[in-house]
Amino acid sequence: MVRVCFVRVSCILLVPTSLFAVGCGGKDVAEKTREAPRVTVAHPVVRELVDEDDYNGWLDASATVEVRSRVRGHIQTVHFKDGDVVEKGQLLFELDPRPFQVEINQAQSQVRALEAQKAAAEKDVARYSALIESGGATRQQLEKAQADVGSYEAQIAAKMEEVKRHELELHYSRITAEMEGRTSKANLTEGNLVNAGGTDPILTTIVALNPIHVYFSIDERAMQLYQRAAPSRSGDKPRPPLREQKPPFHFGLDTETGYPHEGYLDFADNRVIEGTGTLQVRGVVDNKERLFVPGSRVRVRLPVSDKYSATLVPDTAVNTDQDRKYLLVVGEGDVVDRRDVELGRLLDDGMRIVLKPQLKPDTWIIVEGMERARLKYPVEPIPEVSQDAKSAK
Repeated sequence: MVRVCFVRVSCILLVPTSLFAVGCGGKDVAEKTREAPRVTVAHPVVRELVDEDDYNGWLDASATVEVRSRVRGHIQTVHFKDGDVVEKGQLLFELDPRPFQVEINQAQSQVRALEAQKAAAEKDVARYSALIESGGATRQQLEKAQADVGSYEAQIAAKMEEVKRHELELHYSRITAEMEGRTSKANLTEGNLVNAGGTDPILTTIVALNPIHVYFSIDERAMQLYQRAAPSRSGDKPRPPLREQKPPFHFGLDTETGYPHEGYLDFADNRVIEGTGTLQVRGVVDNKERLFVPGSRVRVRLPVSDKYSATLVPDTAVNTDQDRKYLLVVGEGDVVDRRDVELGRLLDDGMRIVLKPQLKPDTWIIVEGMERARLKYPVEPIPEVSQDAKSAK
């Protein structure tokens, strides 16, 4: 009986010991065979940048002409269609020329009559001059004939000016475009009577298409940049006017993405707008392709700093811990570490400016696979393939 009891006790003691040994050995093997997760890493990028501010503005024609009639008359023909692009000197409206031609003919007839009277008076002068010595004519007759010649000459000169005036009115009856541009609609059509001057409706309006202007208002920071003194050897000198500086800007229409178009500033108003503290400026934009229409709203991006060197990281690599921003970096031994950062603005290409601390160029930043990385644990870093390398493939 004693032997049987001994065997049962030994079995009970050996089983837990064996289980403990197997359990401990399995945990050690699992820890040793666990693979480091793969993550994509990249170095920070250093780039020359300028700070830029965004503004809202609008397009306006660089020149506008209100087409009016200089003479009174009936519109005989309209020579353009509403919205046409016209050249300088192109015929737009034609008034009935007959009344103007009648005035010219009458004035010319009066000139011819006066010339005939002048010729008769000149003959009287010649005859009286010959007779005065023989007593056949008096001095008074000669002087009167000479005065008549002078009077007719003056009347002829006045009538000739009248002829020129009527010819000019006939010329004005053909109303032409004063500049190249796009017309609005014709406000008066064939058969309507128009008066000279500004009392009647505008016949049409022409706006210049190239170049076109952009108007927007800038804030104090931008004003200081473009108006502060420029350093020179002889001391600080005022900056030249905007039309000489021609600082560039980019803009986009409301229907577009980004700021694909470029122009330059050429004018700033002479006073700040009260209440807003802003200054209206004007930009010049090439419009040879006639893409832009006066009155359109635009978004403007204007440089407001000098060039500086900035450190950039992909915005997707930035993590948030409550109100703190940080990056996950791979350090010695491929161990993950946290780097708190102070960030600047986001660029259009998805890169974010890092203000503080100054990242070293050889810092490896995790840009993909951050959810697999754990602080103080190793990872397998895979360098990011550049866009140029991707394109080459």
